[in-house]
Amino acid sequence: MATVAAGKPGAEDVREAALFEQTTARDLARGSKAKADAVLSALGRADRAQLTADIAAARELMVMTDPQPELPDWRILTPPMPDDLHPLYRKAQRETGTPWQYLAAVHLVETRMGRIRGTSTAGAQGPMQFLPSTFAQYGAGGDINDPADAIMAAGRMLANNGAPGDMAGALWSYNHSDRYVAAVSAYAEQMKRSPAAYDLYWHWQVLYRHQDGTMLLPEGYPEEKPVRISG
Repeated sequence: MATVAAGKPGAEDVREAALFEQTTARDLARGSKAKADAVLSALGRADRAQLTADIAAARELMVMTDPQPELPDWRILTPPMPDDLHPLYRKAQRETGTPWQYLAAVHLVETRMGRIRGTSTAGAQGPMQFLPSTFAQYGAGGDINDPADAIMAAGRMLANNGAPGDMAGALWSYNHSDRYVAAVSAYAEQMKRSPAAYDLYWHWQVLYRHQDGTMLLPEGYPEEKPVRISG
């Protein structure tokens, strides 16, 4: 976390530090509580809080998806820089009341803050993964694939369903899963706790659960080949 907090967004050492934290959280989420506790006990207070939240979120999200037999029909893009995305979240917060950290957390879970370009099995599209019919309701005539339009639409939708007073209810409207609500909330609360968490999450990569193991889908995929990083 210290490397991420002190580094320049996109720098190789920062990317590596963030990927290490991301994969560590996933690995510990799959392992025993005793192993996770042993690792967490060796960390300082701030890093322990961050990793604890990320392990808990990873546990929730892993239950929601099974390993797949095929790689996805996605393109993996270079996302907008964190300093470009942050004003979009804050603008949506000002205009809708939805806390920006929750918008960033939804963006993180849905498409790794814009890295994934593809249509979900349910037909959701764009950086915030809207069904076209839902985006027509909240998008104010914008472009479903435009980050500014999609983030603003997400702010409107969450506000219409309870944000900011009932964030759990608002998130449930976005994805009817208590596990989704728990994971998004965990990431959002870490971004509330520490500005460094936002930069950490921006660096997280697209890790895909394949039957042959966890695959890292790099920016430029499918032209750039996936990398198997764990069994």
